[in-house]
Amino acid sequence: MKIRIFQIDAFTDKPFTGNPAAVCPLDDWLDDDVLQKIAQENNLSETAFFVATHLGFELRWFTPAEEVDLCGHATLAAAHVLFKHLNYKKHDIIFNTRSGELKVSKVAQGYKMIFPATMPQVIQPPRKLLLGLGQAIAVQQVLAAYDYVIVLENPDDIYRLKPDFSLWSQLDLRGVVVTAIGNDVDFISRSFFPGINVDEDPVTGSSHCELAPYWQQQLHKSKLVAHQVSARKGTVLCEIIDDKVILIGNAVDYMSGEISL
Repeated sequence: MKIRIFQIDAFTDKPFTGNPAAVCPLDDWLDDDVLQKIAQENNLSETAFFVATHLGFELRWFTPAEEVDLCGHATLAAAHVLFKHLNYKKHDIIFNTRSGELKVSKVAQGYKMIFPATMPQVIQPPRKLLLGLGQAIAVQQVLAAYDYVIVLENPDDIYRLKPDFSLWSQLDLRGVVVTAIGNDVDFISRSFFPGINVDEDPVTGSSHCELAPYWQQQLHKSKLVAHQVSARKGTVLCEIIDDKVILIGNAVDYMSGEISL
């Protein structure tokens, strides 16, 4: 059996930046253990698999360790493959996922994705969360949604951050997102998921579904420009409309090939 595979750099317009994702179009679903082994072999933060249905496409995402409920950059990468490589002609793509129906459209700035918004709530932080920062850093606020969200007082501290992943891998939520107000953009962030074998994710669409509502409330703006300041870096345009977050980003090809099974 041969399976097509594409590797796409998402949330960027230049190769070797943004967040790489593998995308595998399938005629029918393979066994879950085969999907997991493919993701493990790819060794990227996410591999996306999709199958066409009469309602659109069923879309699933796998890290090297497990299937996840939501992944923004691999959704963007899957849409890029459909529009650019698989001759998809409609204006919108409807993906049916574990997080519900997700719609992606091609726009001038790249690809527009509509995701559910999640407002993180202020919490009393677990001891291991703050110890995992690994150094004395001024924390403004700690919140939680599906990730812990740490808001720092000084944006420069985000660039210098060297977390203790052995501590953060023991936390009960998906991961840790560290954020601060930006100097030349609305906000910046970095995202860490050691509990699912992704120490740092280069550019994370799903984390902006919790960051954008928070920064909308803080900055009183419904349209926000965000930079994820990992080593690879990426840009995410965010807009809050009711209970939805619109994320816009670009994508570029890195490679394509075939998997032999």
